[in-house]
Amino acid sequence: MTQRRAETVNDYLASLPDERRNALSKVRNVIRKNLSRGFEEGIQLGMIAYYVPLSRHSDTYNGQPLMLAALASQKHYMSLYLIGVYSSPDRTRWFQSEYRKSGKRLDMGKSCVRFASVDDLPLDLVKKAIASERVDDFIARCEAARAGPRRRPARRSAESETTAKATKRARRK
Repeated sequence: MTQRRAETVNDYLASLPDERRNALSKVRNVIRKNLSRGFEEGIQLGMIAYYVPLSRHSDTYNGQPLMLAALASQKHYMSLYLIGVYSSPDRTRWFQSEYRKSGKRLDMGKSCVRFASVDDLPLDLVKKAIASERVDDFIARCEAARAGPRRRPARRSAESETTAKATKRARRK
């Protein structure tokens, strides 16, 4: 990832060539118009980021705000990071399915959608993905992921397995 030293979003955009600045500005406008209350825009990890401010949720695994989405200009492409989409398998499947329906070619890593031109990105889908995120729901998904997978129950002993089978048979009668 190309890291820029910009301290503000305007500084970040000003550091880009015109074509990249225009493309990222269009995507940025879609995000900002559809971003739910409670999220903020700023620079995080050298990118334009949309996140839950620490004043709203400070108990994060790395002390950084929970990032919902980000925009970046890389060496050979631009990136839209959709952590909100990546944070749920159902949301990921929905996004990928809708992207295919748009007729545009999806070039996606885990949360990163790569695009060479803003025309490569279905902005209506970006709008829906961003607009569907609510701060409380996003925090809950992040906290659930942080807690890890649910533990599987301990394996039953042979004796308890036999008892369980007997109980099932008795219930059927």
